[in-house]
Amino acid sequence: MLLYYLIIFEHSMGVGLWNKKKSSVTALAITIPVAAVLLLAIFCFCFYKNVSRGRKISKSDMVNSQHKIENVDSFFIDISVLRAATLNFHEATKLGEGGFGSVYKGVLPDGQEVAVKRLSQSSEQGLEQLKNELVLVAKLQHKNLVRVVGVCLEGQEKLLVYEFVPNGSLDTFLFDNIKRQELDWTKRQRIINGVARGLQYLHYDSQLTIVHRDLKASNILLDSAMNPKISDFGLARLFRVDETTVATSRVVGTYGYMAPEYAMHGFYSIKSDVFSFGVLLLEILTGRGNSGSFDGEHDEDLLSTIWEHWITGTITEIMDPLLDCPTYEIIRHAHVGLLCVQENPINRPRMSEVVIMLSIDTISLEAPSKPAFYLRT
Repeated sequence: MLLYYLIIFEHSMGVGLWNKKKSSVTALAITIPVAAVLLLAIFCFCFYKNVSRGRKISKSDMVNSQHKIENVDSFFIDISVLRAATLNFHEATKLGEGGFGSVYKGVLPDGQEVAVKRLSQSSEQGLEQLKNELVLVAKLQHKNLVRVVGVCLEGQEKLLVYEFVPNGSLDTFLFDNIKRQELDWTKRQRIINGVARGLQYLHYDSQLTIVHRDLKASNILLDSAMNPKISDFGLARLFRVDETTVATSRVVGTYGYMAPEYAMHGFYSIKSDVFSFGVLLLEILTGRGNSGSFDGEHDEDLLSTIWEHWITGTITEIMDPLLDCPTYEIIRHAHVGLLCVQENPINRPRMSEVVIMLSIDTISLEAPSKPAFYLRT
């Protein structure tokens, strides 16, 4: 319309003097409505921007051009369904509580058991993590990854619904002197191999490159057969095809599992997950946690302790005495764990290589050097 006005205006300026008055009237008659329309359009645009800034998250917010979810409506569950499933989020149904809210056990109308993550209303960071989890996990299908069932976004409520994994998280077994007795060598091998395959899927086999960034014992869930499922993708990052390493000024995750290049400089890659896996593997072998704070008497520097036993040939002394298995299997798994926690990410194996190392005993392994964060002299 504006272009049409300009053409008419220029034409009117080019006519003879005898028609000057008539041209001015014509131009004025066109200018007034055009200006009115433009002002109205500007007003509507500004109003929309102000309203959209304050609006609550909707279904369309969960889908963007980079991470589009097909049939997104199928993921949405009505709040009334989740209230009924969890007895209105009764304390008796609560499975746990974290920094961004609580998790409840529920039963959907079809009888399916679910875990409902309910974000606190004030958690903006949690909201971003919820969107990230839905976008990523909805794309992934693997037996060693927890499956997302749905999402609920109504009013102030922000909830993510997962399949229910009955045995809870690995840390509740591994770091409890009584429950750890249930983790025999066969089960620990199953957990180690399952987590390794889950990470391999995230890094390569899903046709995406996803870095989890928060792999730890509390984010490994165990089903009724003690098969592991990697959970909590709130901090995960989808890499572009041309990306291998990403830098960030906001380091998030769990110290003790963080790779040194990420914890100290903000650089992360698939090799950061490899480091976290190495720490987890060594924790499973020893039944001890790696604090990551290294506070002398009160916190265990697990990597340094294991390295000292490795170089003195006494590695079996640091292993969990509950394990009943051939010594060579313990040594080989410790060897793989040490390779995963090398200080230089280039020296760490890829998860596809780790899976092979754990599956085929005849493959020779490189000698490890001292691990990252080695603090002793």
